[in-house]
Amino acid sequence: VQLQAYGGGVVQAGGFLRLSCAASGRALSSYTVAWFRQAPGKDRESVAVINWSDSSTDYTDSVKGRFTISRDNAENTVTLQMNSLKPEDTAVYYCAAKRNSAVYYYWGQGTKFTVSS
Repeated sequence: VQLQAYGGGVVQAGGFLRLSCAASGRALSSYTVAWFRQAPGKDRESVAVINWSDSSTDYTDSVKGRFTISRDNAENTVTLQMNSLKPEDTAVYYCAAKRNSAVYYYWGQGTKFTVSS
């Protein structure tokens, strides 16, 4: 499966933004998909995950209640709706997918957005 992430840009603190991860080659519904982010000078971290089996979701604590990950199987995409954005959300965001693996094997290119204070 090939992944493409898009939707970055510049947004003011308190604003919202939606990132999309579009897949080609395979149905993304068969994969666990995660959004990762990497801020300058920091390690990459998992932000949100949606599981393939039941579409259950999980979030890192810093985004709980603000970010929502969801699937659109008809469009073969996974989106990350981000509300109440904070400057510390500024990062390059990546989507990744895995299937029957502990490791995220498929990665999209990063999309960057900046939250201005």
